[in-house]
Amino acid sequence: MNADKTIGKAVSLIEQASKKGAKIVAFPEVFIPGYPWWICLGNLPWGHKFIVPYHENSLQLRDVRMAKLQEAAKRHSIAVIMGYSERDGASRYMSQVFIDADGTIVGNRRKLKPTSAERMIYGEGDGSDFFVHDFEFGRVGALNCWEHFQPLSKMAMYSLHEQIHVASWPSMLVDEPGAKQSSASVNASLTVTCSYALEGSCFVLCATQVYGKAAVDAFCDTEDKKHLFALGGGFARIFGPGGATLVDPLSHDEEGIVCADIDLAEILEAKASADPVGHYSRGDALSLLINRNGRAPVRLLDENDRLELPLRYFPRSAPTNGQTSIPLAETSEGSRAGEKP
Repeated sequence: MNADKTIGKAVSLIEQASKKGAKIVAFPEVFIPGYPWWICLGNLPWGHKFIVPYHENSLQLRDVRMAKLQEAAKRHSIAVIMGYSERDGASRYMSQVFIDADGTIVGNRRKLKPTSAERMIYGEGDGSDFFVHDFEFGRVGALNCWEHFQPLSKMAMYSLHEQIHVASWPSMLVDEPGAKQSSASVNASLTVTCSYALEGSCFVLCATQVYGKAAVDAFCDTEDKKHLFALGGGFARIFGPGGATLVDPLSHDEEGIVCADIDLAEILEAKASADPVGHYSRGDALSLLINRNGRAPVRLLDENDRLELPLRYFPRSAPTNGQTSIPLAETSEGSRAGEKP
């Protein structure tokens, strides 16, 4: 619930990842300012007291707080995929911003459909949010949380020939021995994340939050609520295109960084057997239609009677590139996404 503190934590983690030799660091879903756990703990009237502070701690795509992340990426020469709560007007979105190693914002996407109670807090993305970016080291795409349960969304991303996929998650329910497995559990989340690597024949960086005492203190005002969530719930992993776990995992209640070396040639080896959008596909029998046109409640005609792009959308420089870049120097306080300050 605190943008400045979570940004400070992110900057420290960016530095640590760079010192480990990483070329890219991936962060969890809405790492800034944190996941709104109150939506799972009470009714809508009870949760209203959290809305204003959460909105104020959500980031605009161009503001000085976002610039701190850009500066950290540039200072440490590392690409950053950051999950954050994006503020646009009076609405919020579950977004992932792509920052290159020179500090330039090269893409920004929104979760296509927030899950369950998340829809009380966040708006939806659209088809333009399916894209990859060609970094110097590889082709990177991203999805949030239960988007990994959506077969069509996954197929859309596979079609863009990802080499490295960022799977951003919050913390999930800790699996209790003998308990019936929930789709919101750590095990279920790991299963679909690993299957993404297998199906898409790509590397997957799985970044997760950890549910800690600060969240309990912030959201749990009764003993019953304190018992609804077990502390921990983290499951950071790195998966190879064959589904192998490439690094020893952290404990579910441990914060830290997992780091691995990858060889993109392994993707070719995996796709030699099964390329879901190549030789192992049947587009004549089964196909997917993707509407990548951005949507907006209001569209304007310019002086030549042509539709202007909605404010958050940028002309695409290539079919697989997201928005055009936002240099570090173009960030400013108070400007809206898509507008020059």
